Amino acid sequence: MSARDRILAKLKQKMPPTAPALPDVAAWYASHRQAENTADKLVRFRNCIEFAHAETYSVSRGGWLQKLYEVLSAKQIDKLLVAPATRHGARAQAELPALGIACPAYEQPIEAWKPAMFRETPASFTAARAAIAETGTLILWPDADEPRLMSLVPPVHIVLLDSATLYNTFHEAMSAEGWKDGLPTNSLLISGPSKTADIQQTMAYGAHGPKELIVLMIEENPQ
Repeated sequence: MSARDRILAKLKQKMPPTAPALPDVAAWYASHRQAENTADKLVRFRNCIEFAHAETYSVSRGGWLQKLYEVLSAKQIDKLLVAPATRHGARAQAELPALGIACPAYEQPIEAWKPAMFRETPASFTAARAAIAETGTLILWPDADEPRLMSLVPPVHIVLLDSATLYNTFHEAMSAEGWKDGLPTNSLLISGPSKTADIQQTMAYGAHGPKELIVLMIEENPQ
């Protein structure tokens, strides 16, 4: 018997006769975090993501564009990258230019306009698929209409979030959204603006992505 065979034989002897039972993840989450109502989830989400230096604003389903304009004006941003193939992007492109905000579209391969994307695009506007209250995390599923670079390159990233898609935990989001049935090429979990720290523990924002994250939260009864 070779050394390899002896090693494999010893390993087989120590293997359990049956595979260990898989952990009950759903039960752990059920005991770990009690389900909250929408109002409580919104408070938890806002506290967590603002702690990570994001900005949040409560908006109505029909009035979010006014708040978007106010945010852009306050930050002196006059150009916003949008996805006109989406409902929110089409509305922004239809209404903001009249208010002095140019709304170019991401509608060509990045190789054709990389300099403009990296140097002349101060902000972008996308929508979140859902969010996680427990960690203050946005869930984005980039696609051909809203490519990943929209949320990665511009210094300011503005996200429209519907509070109806706010989940208590990561497990609840994965289960309710049916992630096991298929995921996009890229799925993003965003819990604040881009940040990093050097060896002296000095925090820097915008090192490898947006330095500002702004969330417009659609609520039934915004405060």
